[in-house]
Amino acid sequence: MQDRVTLKQLRSFGLLVGGVFVLIGLWPVVFRGQTLRGWALLAAGLLVLPAVVLPKTLKPIYRVWMAAGHVLGWINTRIILSVVFYIVFTPSGLIMRLFGKDPMRRGSEPAADTYRVNRHPRPGSHLKQQF
Repeated sequence: MQDRVTLKQLRSFGLLVGGVFVLIGLWPVVFRGQTLRGWALLAAGLLVLPAVVLPKTLKPIYRVWMAAGHVLGWINTRIILSVVFYIVFTPSGLIMRLFGKDPMRRGSEPAADTYRVNRHPRPGSHLKQQF
């Protein structure tokens, strides 16, 4: 984690997270006709006011917030990668095996002299319009 935290980062943190808490606090009133969420507005005030007046006071809260974010990011990364691996790659690999598809051509050919695939050079004109 970063050792030096600037006043701009602390101010941005306080205003951004405080703004989100304002939205959470006002959401039931605006969209559902219910009462305010006082706890969210209190949290917003405790973040926005110091962000505007004295951002240095937000440093401990910022550090805890960032540490929690790093932990949650580490956990979410493992979950998302596991889901993608077991829902996308594993079934596609099994289907390819079932149909005998081998895109890397890993099968052995005892009668072959070499496994090298000869490539023919392309003309330099293929680089003129790359996109």
